[in-house]
Amino acid sequence: MSSRRDFFRSIVGRGEEVSPEEAQEVVVRPPYAIDESLFLSRCIECTHKACATSCEEEIIVIKADGTPTLNFSKKGCTFCEECANACEAGVLDLEKGIGKINVRFSIDIKSCLSHNGVICFSCKEPCIDDAILFAGMFNPVIDDEKCSECGYCMARCPVRALVYEPVPIATYSKSGTMDV
Repeated sequence: MSSRRDFFRSIVGRGEEVSPEEAQEVVVRPPYAIDESLFLSRCIECTHKACATSCEEEIIVIKADGTPTLNFSKKGCTFCEECANACEAGVLDLEKGIGKINVRFSIDIKSCLSHNGVICFSCKEPCIDDAILFAGMFNPVIDDEKCSECGYCMARCPVRALVYEPVPIATYSKSGTMDV
């Protein structure tokens, strides 16, 4: 085996890679988004797609409709601000936009190795926010208050037990907290 990830995938029979189509089932906008309607009106006319080419992590991909979405299958977002700096359409903006990603991560306990008695900290290791907490050696949970939704945990999980749901961009306040 070439890596620990390959080893874990071989145990659970999920060694296949995520296709770009699978990774894009849920539309995940880059951070610093202003409003979803702007993606649908301005991005489709943008010919430069500089948000994608400026992304050092190469997680911004352009969908068939011409709008950007994030693909967490290999890496996560560093919030480097380059996508917003490069955006000529005014859809990503450091001043007006929300410095969060429009998803909420959770752990599928049926798939999670740790929840099933295998010592695995693959999701915790890359988490710079210390948002993944463990009860002893097992039972990880995500602290939503700490999680920046960067996606590195998802990219590192050998069995893809981290999942996410979209959160409408409008539900975030400028401070990055959820408006309820």
